[in-house]
Amino acid sequence: LRELSLTGLVGSDIWRPPTFVGNPGSSAPTAGAASHIFLARQSAHLLFSWRRGGRAIRNDVDALSLEKAQLRRAAQARRDALPADWRKAAAEAIAARDFPLAIAPGTIVSGFMPLKSEINPLPLMRKLADAGARLALPAVAGRGKPLIMRSWQWGEPLAAGVWGIREPTPRAPDVEPDILLVPLLAFDRSGHRIGYGAGYYDLTIAQLRAKKPIAAVGLAFAAQELSRVPAATFDAPLDLVLTEKDTIDLRNA
Repeated sequence: LRELSLTGLVGSDIWRPPTFVGNPGSSAPTAGAASHIFLARQSAHLLFSWRRGGRAIRNDVDALSLEKAQLRRAAQARRDALPADWRKAAAEAIAARDFPLAIAPGTIVSGFMPLKSEINPLPLMRKLADAGARLALPAVAGRGKPLIMRSWQWGEPLAAGVWGIREPTPRAPDVEPDILLVPLLAFDRSGHRIGYGAGYYDLTIAQLRAKKPIAAVGLAFAAQELSRVPAATFDAPLDLVLTEKDTIDLRNA
């Protein structure tokens, strides 16, 4: 694209001495000069078309981001409105149900520390640990990077991370989970979710799926379900969603 831009400049904006054929008084350009003029015009046309296409793509991305932002605000308000005792009962109901995936000894399950009105995964994490799972918690490595999953057991110290969320200290070994418990603001029956907008879990799930089979399990209140969640190509779909009412299998969605 840079070279197309330069070709367009040479053809239209930068003056060069003309090349004449035969008599110096003739104004007819050589075949080479004519071809340069043609190529310059074609390059300018291609560049203009690409710029128009680029604007269209950018407008689509901006529209998707705006739609997600609006849904994110509405979903946050809807979740915040749920009473605290009701949220507590919902977390316990999820933990009391049979977990839909087999937990072999040593299966690594990454959970999360709940933020604000998020559903509390700790009752389910304790149940899975009692069944033989090895637990892990996420740590933020930086904007635009996958999460670092670090081993964690009950009683081990935690440090304050981004937004004050508790996470294992850097001394804890890094692990690659087999099952990820994923927080969310909204979800649909196609497996799409809306998070907080940083894309940490999309990056993490994609990175792990490139290495081995994993299961991404969203934890949510039933009230967080939407009929449709807008999704981009880089959004990583969930395999299951657990709510206080249902176990929603999305693997064939």
